[in-house]
Amino acid sequence: MSSSLLEQLIEAFRVLPGVGQKTAQRMAYHVLEREREGGRRLSSALAEAVERIGHCSRCRDFSETATCATCASASRDVHQLCVVESPVDRLAIEQATGYRGLYFVLQGRLSPLDGIGPRELGLDRLAARLGEGEVQELIIATNPTVEGEATAHYLAQLARQHGVRPSRLAHGVPLGGELEYVDRGTLSHAFGSRSEVPA
Repeated sequence: MSSSLLEQLIEAFRVLPGVGQKTAQRMAYHVLEREREGGRRLSSALAEAVERIGHCSRCRDFSETATCATCASASRDVHQLCVVESPVDRLAIEQATGYRGLYFVLQGRLSPLDGIGPRELGLDRLAARLGEGEVQELIIATNPTVEGEATAHYLAQLARQHGVRPSRLAHGVPLGGELEYVDRGTLSHAFGSRSEVPA
């Protein structure tokens, strides 16, 4: 027996992260009761985005064109390449820092148990890019998780093989944070990777 359109709509909302059955029901009812025009716009934008947005051939970020605007920009520093796990991470760095180099988006992290190895992350493409000779510093901005740290280690080795200096984002006590509220793992990592105070 086929499900009703309402049931199909509720199930479609559940594809979003963090959306369970109850939230999906509220969304579906809200669209049908109060936001039908908004629902039409959402449907149209979603269909067009899924159809037209692909990946940049240089950095693997989301792009509507073969090469994204960041990679095509002449004002970016080609000597710095920042490696991130996801397009959301790239956006966060772009919005929060003054970084003017280029990016490489892994679209994941090394996770052998999940079948995600170097090939799935496009590391052959990254190696070829490092081999071009333009990149002088590979800024490794993977998340401080077990998989993220393993990925960072692999990336640092890859950079050194190509004569590129690897660097890693600093991790530790958050700005404005108080030591008594910082979790033990973060505090231990920050303490172990402390640096000299400049004069």
